[in-house]
Amino acid sequence: KAVLVLAFGGPASLDDVEPFLKNILKGRTIPPALLASAIERYKIIGGKSPLLEITNAQAAAIEKSMNKDGGSYRVYTGMRYWRPLIKDTIKKMHDDGVREILAVTMAPFNSPLATGGYEDDVYQEAKAGYPGALTIKWLHDWHIRPEFISLIADNVREGLSAFAKKEDALVIFSNHSVIMSALEGDPYQMKIDMTVSEIVKNCPCDHKTGFQSVGRGNPLDWLGPRVEDLIEGAKKAGKKGVLIVPLGFVSDHVETLYDIDILFRGITEKNGLIFKRCPSLNTNPRFTELLARILKLAIERFNY
Repeated sequence: KAVLVLAFGGPASLDDVEPFLKNILKGRTIPPALLASAIERYKIIGGKSPLLEITNAQAAAIEKSMNKDGGSYRVYTGMRYWRPLIKDTIKKMHDDGVREILAVTMAPFNSPLATGGYEDDVYQEAKAGYPGALTIKWLHDWHIRPEFISLIADNVREGLSAFAKKEDALVIFSNHSVIMSALEGDPYQMKIDMTVSEIVKNCPCDHKTGFQSVGRGNPLDWLGPRVEDLIEGAKKAGKKGVLIVPLGFVSDHVETLYDIDILFRGITEKNGLIFKRCPSLNTNPRFTELLARILKLAIERFNY
């Protein structure tokens, strides 16, 4: 039995950006403007994505915590769109003698729309490459664990301490947008709303839930409101600043380091507002120990 920690993946260099995008687009032609824009964003944040390094560090911390009482648990890392690819990690797990895999996607809000692709990829690879040899189970719904709520609330509380009065700031809980037409019957937005509700019970504040990383096409086709529009609204409401909480993103990558730290900061400061954001969870011990605790319990019971 072992744990498989999954993340989106990201280019390890500027030369990797094009093949990385081809993986995402499943070989379709990349519009030149899209490629140029992506390369420029990665160039600005240091020439690569830190996501693999962070996810590997999270996996190592989870494994260490799971084994602190003398266990022998193994935690592996797989990426959906870049190396190590899910198929390569599953092969390694199989070669290492693993037969029962407990998988967890490093995204708080699991749903068929938000994270179903990860599950499909894992199941398909296990079925195609190792028919009948691997049992796959999933850890779901850790977004509503009291420890997770408390951790985010404490981060919000600390972020608000930068303002003279907490009422001076609009707290914006940011999440990845999705296409509206695909959202019907999917619990993604409901889970976000549930989590935000619990967080603000713990840390009352003036807040809004926003969405970022809208894809190409008409913005109205995507779940909103957009974070950009909420920042503009904060200005009109007389706020002195915004505190952005990367709720839907547990690790730093281009959507936090560029979209939030550069794009949203620029919009905020252009409006004469103070910009603050809560840190991503990354390898925060409270976060990795939470996952280690519930993963270990699930494996021991083999009732995921």
